[in-house]
Amino acid sequence: MNWSYKIARIAGTDVKIHLTFPLLLGFIALANLSQGVVAAAMGVLFVILVFGCVLLHEFGHIFAARAFGVRTPDVTLYPIGGVARLERMPEKPGQELIVALAGPAVNVVIAGLLTVFLMVLGLGVNLTGLGGFASGGFAFLGSLAAVNIWLVLFNLIPAFPMDGGRVLRALLAMRMPFARATNIAAKVGRTLALIAGFYGLFTFQPMLMLIAVFVYFAAGQEAMMANLRERDRGFFRTDSPRPLDPDEGFGWRPGSGAARGQTVPVLDEDGRLIGWVRR
Repeated sequence: MNWSYKIARIAGTDVKIHLTFPLLLGFIALANLSQGVVAAAMGVLFVILVFGCVLLHEFGHIFAARAFGVRTPDVTLYPIGGVARLERMPEKPGQELIVALAGPAVNVVIAGLLTVFLMVLGLGVNLTGLGGFASGGFAFLGSLAAVNIWLVLFNLIPAFPMDGGRVLRALLAMRMPFARATNIAAKVGRTLALIAGFYGLFTFQPMLMLIAVFVYFAAGQEAMMANLRERDRGFFRTDSPRPLDPDEGFGWRPGSGAARGQTVPVLDEDGRLIGWVRR
């Protein structure tokens, strides 16, 4: 069963919502319905705007990655946030650092614009004497600005899969191998997850415990993928840019397999040599 459905396509990236997302909106509406229909509608509108900011956050990552030649087929909105599915992360630490920081940077800009707008609006209200009329709008936009600041702080926690984990890895990878940097960042993330999990356990905060479990296993998954990629690097070399027909040289023919000690050329769709695979 397909749990995510496409609702739009923006700049070459499909925007999807998970099936559980409308359930979140329904829950928010019911939770506020006791205060009236207007309160329920405003609650739903606020959540939609928050996830609009989350979507802009993800497109910050998407456009930054695209600048380095990395495409993003789709981005999916879940009740717990958004996930942009990048084809790959840029391998250069400096590029990954930029991609990781691009998302929080968008939230900083949104919070800044909302703050400036509220200051201008406040000046206008003082001049016209419409303070009571504008108080609801102040609270609404002020809360939205606060949520964006919270998104920045939360995403910069140095733990995978948050942006802060990738920022930490990128900074470490500037001074050490990628796999080692990932392992250190994963250990930091797992330590923070354990601290948060125990704090949530003793303070009876189930949501914090759930997030801690998610972060703990996500950190382990990231470390495992980095180690696999580092191991696979030993099977490839790209010291020849010359296009090569796979039927030529090295005693290899399609369907015959590669004899011990021989190498098999790896070509891209245009027939250009990418590297070699040893048996």
